[in-house]
Amino acid sequence: MITAKEASLRNREICGLAPIIPVLVVDDAASARPLAEALVAGGLPALEVTLRTPAALDAIRAMADVPGGVVGAGTLVTPQDVKNAVAAGAKFGVSPGATDALVAACEDAGLPLLAGAATATEAMAMLEKGYDVLKFFPAEASGGAPALKAIGAPLPQIHFCPTGGVSLKNANDYLSLPNVLCAGGSWVAPADLVRDGKWDEIETLARDASKLER
Repeated sequence: MITAKEASLRNREICGLAPIIPVLVVDDAASARPLAEALVAGGLPALEVTLRTPAALDAIRAMADVPGGVVGAGTLVTPQDVKNAVAAGAKFGVSPGATDALVAACEDAGLPLLAGAATATEAMAMLEKGYDVLKFFPAEASGGAPALKAIGAPLPQIHFCPTGGVSLKNANDYLSLPNVLCAGGSWVAPADLVRDGKWDEIETLARDASKLER
């Protein structure tokens, strides 16, 4: 079991590890460990593996053993997703939105949930449950940094990890906001570099992302 307050505290710790959480879509579980090692070596220890491919759970299992890494499961939608993620070794969960069933499943499983919210109403609903660290998703499609800044004015007690359309080009727009703890991005692990096993180049991308100011 985990309470909303405990989950929020844990999420603050995870978001505080680096300015960027890599959002990973892993097609081949064999690439998972070297990918995680490259990202961690580059200064990005918190890793979100999205449950969008058949290899995702095996990828989480492989990454869970990487020293210095903290692997989480993204795209949690159902209570069964939560069970599968925890069984695979995920230490935190990320969802595109939030339902009562999903939140309850994460609390029962002891999995800190970084739940998605795109509006003030959605953010307030999670705050009412005791969650004050959320994912702003889809960030760019929901108005980008200006929208998140506007939400922060009346709700300064809620902090976010914006994800969805965040890139090296606009990351600083988000990270400069007082209600942003970190951001999620996929650019640090391009599909072609992962496919070709260019771990040194991925480590370089990670290192550049780790130096972003917030």
